Amino acid sequence: MEIDTHSRQQVARALTIAGSDSGGGAGIQADLKTFQELGVYGMSAITAVTAQNTLGVQAVYPLSPDAVIQQIHAVGDDIGVDAVKTGMLFSSEIILAVAEAIRHFGWTKVVVDPVMVAKGGAVLLQEEAIRALTGKLLPLTAVVTPNIPEAEQLTGSSIRGKADKEEAARRLAGFGARYVIIKGGHDAGAEAVDLLFDGRYFTELAGKRIATGHTHGTGCTFSAALAAGLARGLEVESAMREAKAFIQAAIEDGIKIGGGRGPTNHWAFQRSRLPR
Repeated sequence: MEIDTHSRQQVARALTIAGSDSGGGAGIQADLKTFQELGVYGMSAITAVTAQNTLGVQAVYPLSPDAVIQQIHAVGDDIGVDAVKTGMLFSSEIILAVAEAIRHFGWTKVVVDPVMVAKGGAVLLQEEAIRALTGKLLPLTAVVTPNIPEAEQLTGSSIRGKADKEEAARRLAGFGARYVIIKGGHDAGAEAVDLLFDGRYFTELAGKRIATGHTHGTGCTFSAALAAGLARGLEVESAMREAKAFIQAAIEDGIKIGGGRGPTNHWAFQRSRLPR
């Protein structure tokens, strides 16, 4: 049967390269939900399968670098990719393989969420992988989105205030990332202030801090929303503002399920825009 290629609708496409979360709140599952909510066709390359829920991570089963690359090429060779988001990459071997695939396809709208430790405390990025991430992946990155503890680990510096956060952003940009967003969820105070650095100037974006324990998957969701915006053609600052609004709504209207740290609500952003 002949395939009618002319009838295909052109849609924005985003690829997430990350781990699977059996609990559905983070990782591949959170990314695909976010892409869908923001009108982007989502695709995935799984780096590891985790057994986890709201109580924590019980087990991690990494895939081989070849298995990851096969998934990426299957998507890139056929469907095409407008933006890429990486999450848990687990090992230096996987990071190097992912960097080579990004270079092969020439993808430039790359968002790196440097997932290192789950909120339950499980280590999701091996220590030896940090050098591969800073040395090989960040030079190919459009935006890197660490939280404060991740920025401290990547730069080897302590962040205690605004000046420290700005210096950490400069160091991260020094690794090659074109834009740096240091998320403010671990800040003290009534607001969570995200810091954007474009290599020259700083922009702060504040959001009301929500008193809740249901924040599983916030980093994955924010970076996925950012990648969705880039896939649709938004500039970085506009994509950041949309991602901030998306995660703010998701936290404010969290899903209270499970016996531990519940997930954010991925449909809250669109529901908040419906007429009351």
